[in-house]
Amino acid sequence: MNAANPARTPDSMIPVTVLTGFLGAGKTTLLRRILTEFHGQRIAVIENEFGEENIDNDVLVQDRDEQIVELSNGCVCCTVRGDLIRTLNDLAARRESGDIRFDRIIIETTGMANPGPVCQTFFMDDDIAETYRLDAVITVVDAKHGMAALDRQEEAQRQVGFADRILISKKDLVNEADYEALRARLVRINPRASITPVHFGETDLHTLLDVSGFDLDAILDIDPEFLAEEEAHDHHDHDHDHDHDHDHDHDHDHDEDGHVCGSGCTHDHHDHHHAHHSDDIGAFVFRSNRAFNPERLEDFLGGIVQVYGPDLLRYKGILYIKGINRRMIFQGVHMMMGAEPGSPWKASEKPNTRLVFIGRKLPQDIFTQGLEQCLA
Repeated sequence: MNAANPARTPDSMIPVTVLTGFLGAGKTTLLRRILTEFHGQRIAVIENEFGEENIDNDVLVQDRDEQIVELSNGCVCCTVRGDLIRTLNDLAARRESGDIRFDRIIIETTGMANPGPVCQTFFMDDDIAETYRLDAVITVVDAKHGMAALDRQEEAQRQVGFADRILISKKDLVNEADYEALRARLVRINPRASITPVHFGETDLHTLLDVSGFDLDAILDIDPEFLAEEEAHDHHDHDHDHDHDHDHDHDHDHDEDGHVCGSGCTHDHHDHHHAHHSDDIGAFVFRSNRAFNPERLEDFLGGIVQVYGPDLLRYKGILYIKGINRRMIFQGVHMMMGAEPGSPWKASEKPNTRLVFIGRKLPQDIFTQGLEQCLA
C-alpha cells in the first residue's frame, strides 16, 4: 500500500499528530498545555493508558467508565483501552453523528513505545486511511538525559529516527557543548527532522500542527551539517577525523556518479567531554546525477523493502527517472512506499537523485551497489 498521498487528500480528512519522546522529557507537560489552553482548535488527544504519567490524573475527572471526556476549551481526551484502530473508528463515528466535535487528533505514545506501528495504522487500514491524514511525528528529547537514553534504549533511537520534528526540552540544564553534542548525534540519526529547543510554557502550538511530514510533496530537507559532513567524506580518506570531530566507519563502495555518503549506521561520536556513542539507528544519503532505469529501480526497491522493511524507519527522496522530465517524489515507512510526479526540472537545474534512508543497522554497501546497478 502506498505511503500518504497528498494529491488525494481531501480537506475533510482529519489530521493526526503522533507525539512521542523519552521518559520524563516533557510530553505530558506539553499535552497538559494543549488540553487546557485556548488555542482556537478542538483537539482530540488519544492517550496511551500505559504512559508513565496519565494526563487525567491532573486534568480530567477520574471516570473509568467514560472513555472520552470533553474539556472546557473544546478539546477531547480519551484513553486507549484496547486497539488504536477501534478507538479511531469510534472517534470518527461519534464525530460524524455530532456526538463530539474535534478538528484534529494528537496521539501520545508511551515513553518506551516504537512509533512505527502507530504510523503504519494510517496506511494499512482502509477505513482509517480514508478518514485520517497522518501529519507528523513529533519527538521530545530531554537535553539532560538524552545521551544516556540513546545509549540505553533502541526505542529512543527509533523515536528520533521516525521524527519529522524534534523538540529538545530542558536545554537550560546543560552547557552549550553538551547541547551541541546531543544535537549533532540527533542529526546523524535523523538528518531530515528539524530540531528545536523548547520551553513548553512558550511553545507555539501551531508550529507542531500541519507539518505535512508524511506528504509526498513536502520539501526534502536534509540538515546542512549532515551534508557538510558528507562533502568532507567525499574529499577525505575514511579513516581519520576532520573538522566536525566525528569518526565514522565506512565499508561501502563509491561510484563517481551514483554514490552514497553519510554517517552510516555505526556512529562513534565524541568531543572533549564525551565518551564514544554507537547508535543502531542511523541515516545515509544516496545521490546521483545519472537517471534511474524505472523497471530496475522498482524491482530493486521492492526486494529491499521485503528484506529490510522492518528495519527501515523512514525513507524519502527525489528521483531522477529516465524518460520523465519531472522529479518523482518517493517516500516510505517500513514496508509501505509510494511515489508520484513532482514539479518539472527547470532549465537551470541539473536533474539528480537524492534519497535519505533512516533505519536500523542498514547495510549501506548493499543499498548503494544495488541502486547504482539501477542507473540507466
